[in-house]
Formats: sequence, structure tokens, C-alpha cells
Amino acid sequence: MSDPSAEKTTVARTGLRNYVLVTAAYWSDTVTDGATRMLVLFYFYNLGYTPLAVASLFIFYEVFGILTNLFGGYIGARFGLKTTLFIGLGTQIVALSMLAFAPQAWLIVAWVMASQALSGIAKDMTKMSSKSAVKLIVPENASATLYRWVSILTGSKNALKGVGFFLGGLLLTLLDFQTALKLLVALVGTTLLLTAILMRGGLGQANKKAKFGQMFSRNGAVNKLAAARIFLFGARDVWFVVGLPVFLSTVLGWTFWQSGGFLAVWVIGYGIVQAATPGLLRSRVEERREPDGRTATILAFVLAALPAGIALALSAGVSPGIVVVAGLIIFGAVFALNSAVHSYLILAYTDSDKVAMSVGFYYMANATGRLAGTVLSGALYQWGLQSGPSNGLIACLWASSALVLVAGLLSLLLPRNLGPRSKPIKIDDLGD
Repeated sequence: MSDPSAEKTTVARTGLRNYVLVTAAYWSDTVTDGATRMLVLFYFYNLGYTPLAVASLFIFYEVFGILTNLFGGYIGARFGLKTTLFIGLGTQIVALSMLAFAPQAWLIVAWVMASQALSGIAKDMTKMSSKSAVKLIVPENASATLYRWVSILTGSKNALKGVGFFLGGLLLTLLDFQTALKLLVALVGTTLLLTAILMRGGLGQANKKAKFGQMFSRNGAVNKLAAARIFLFGARDVWFVVGLPVFLSTVLGWTFWQSGGFLAVWVIGYGIVQAATPGLLRSRVEERREPDGRTATILAFVLAALPAGIALALSAGVSPGIVVVAGLIIFGAVFALNSAVHSYLILAYTDSDKVAMSVGFYYMANATGRLAGTVLSGALYQWGLQSGPSNGLIACLWASSALVLVAGLLSLLLPRNLGPRSKPIKIDDLGD
């Protein structure tokens, strides 16, 4: 007769092993995604594309990110997170191959947009798999552990995204565009092969009764947090996606590898702050060690003042290099705290049997904010350039401040005290 406790231990170890694999796969895809972003941005801007035209290359990336989080959450709930992981990695290989092996004449806006659409699908499939998996590993009612693990996962992901930014800028400096992309194809292909060989069983419990209509959350706290997330990430990308890299290259005169390297260091530092968030924000009150809606509100209002301050300093004629570099460092640290708190709250507000769908819905909102920020970044930067070389970034910064302010106002509606989950995590949920 088998020992139930031994079986549960084996299941838990298998779940942990698979979580490590899916996280490593996500890290690989994150490095690749960051490198591809820098390669595409700098390559096409160097060809003479306007800031708005460069932004348009990433529109489908964000649009399909929205759709992926909508349908991906359903697929993950219905068929398991292992399925969404392999779909994500396979799709990334196709997306990169479209640019790496296509004839030079095919590298036009429509083709690149189609490739970026697939990259958006790939990135969000792997992200949803990893972010949902952590919910299934953490023991019942271990909110402090959940907070710490989510912060580490989110922080490490962004640190590696920074590595990707640096890698993209470096590859474009040392190699031609398509050779660099071929190396990235090899990286993702190796990751997919190793994950398929080493993973045992499944990741999470498939729910064949899951319905697509359940993707749209009926949880008021999740809906409010998702709304705040739209404006928070719109505020970041409205100046980070197009405006800032172009500003560094044109106004400050930085090379591709210098711009990519600086953005890489920034994102790595941003990730380190995210991973350290539990220690940085630990309450002095012993009874409340984890963040809640009040924490998200305070951080958002603090963040709103930063891009406004950078814009005022640039308008006053302070050295652009000093203002942007110093301002971006401070903005990144406070934004990282905001993002880490949000990433914890979405899991804290969610029941374990709905985690894939809730996370998918939440990151659909995340992608919506990035889409809005991307379009506004190119449009506002190009509009601002008409009145001066620094005014493009200034316009983006004022928009960023306004968007964060809205996120703070929405955060006022979030629950201040996190009650217990109605359906806590069970060790059996680690099975296939």
C-alpha cells in the first residue's frame, strides 16, 4: 500500500522541478525578447524611419499580447500550463525566423509587424505560464512566501530583460541584423528542446470544464487592479519604448551599444529592486507584513511626481544627460516597487482554481497599457520635436505623469485588507 505523504512529497518535488524549468524557459525568452526589441528599434530608426513609424512596428506586438492573455488564460486553464509554455517557445522561434531568414526585400513594415505580433504571443504565453505556476507551488495561506517568490520571479525577469537590451545593442554593433537574429533563434530552439526533454508530467491541473466566458473576471478587486495596471504601464512605455531610446541616440549622441547598455543597466537595476521589494516595503507593524491597496495607492502618487519633475528640469535648461539619467534611475526604482506590489496583489486577490484565467485577464490589461503607451510614445515624441529637440521627450514625460496619477486614483478603490482565499491552494493542485 502506497504512503499518501510520500506520494504528496513526490508530487511537490515534480511540481517544483517543472516550475524551475518553466521559469528558466521564461528567462531565456525574456532575454531574446529584449534583444529583439533593441535590434528592431535601432535598425529601423537608423534606416530613416520616424519615431511614429518605429512605434508602429510594435503595435501588433502589444495588440496580440492583449489577445494572447485573453485566450492564453483560457488555454492554460483548459489544457494546462505546459501547453501554453511550449506554444510560447515554438511561436517565438517562428517569429525570429521570419526576420532572420527572410530575403532583405521582405524587411518592410508589414512583415516586421507580423513578426512582432508572433513575438507578442510568444512572450505572453511564456509569462502567463511562469507567473501562474508560482501560485501552484506556494503552500496554503503562505502569503509572505507568495509575496517573496513573486517579487523574485518578477525582478529576475526584468533583470534579464535588461541583459537582452544590452545584448541587442551589442549584437547590432558587432554583427548584421539578420545574423544577430539567427543567434537568438538558436537560443530559443535550445531552450525548447531542453525543456521538452527534462519536464516531467504536467504543470498545474487542467480543467476541462473551464469556460471562455470565465476569462472576464467577476472579482471586483481583480478588475480594479487591472484598470490601475493599464495606466501604470502606459505611463512607463509612453516615454520608455520609443521616446527615450531615440532621445539618447539623437539628442545625447549615444551609440547603439551605449544606449542599449544604459537601458540594460536600468532594467537590471529595476529588476533587482523588484526582487528586493518585500524587504524594502516590509511594514513596521508586525501584523501586516504584506502590501495591500493602500500600498499601491501611495506608491502610485509618489511615482506621478517623478516624470513631471524630469520634464520641468528639461524645460528649465538643466543638462539633459544628467536630468534624464538621474531621473530615470529614481523613476525605475519607484516604478519597480509599484509593479512588484501589483504582481503580488493579483495572486493574493485570486483563488487558486482560477489563477490562470485571472493572471491572463490581468496581463491582458497590462498589454493594453503597453499598447497605449507605445503608440503615444511615438506620436507625442514626433509632435514635440516640432518645437525643439528635447520637447519630444518632455511631451512624453507629461503624459506619463498624468497616466500614473490616474493609476493612483484607481488604486484608491483597491481592498485595504486581504482576506483569506475562498479556495486555498492544495498540494494536489501540483498534479497533472
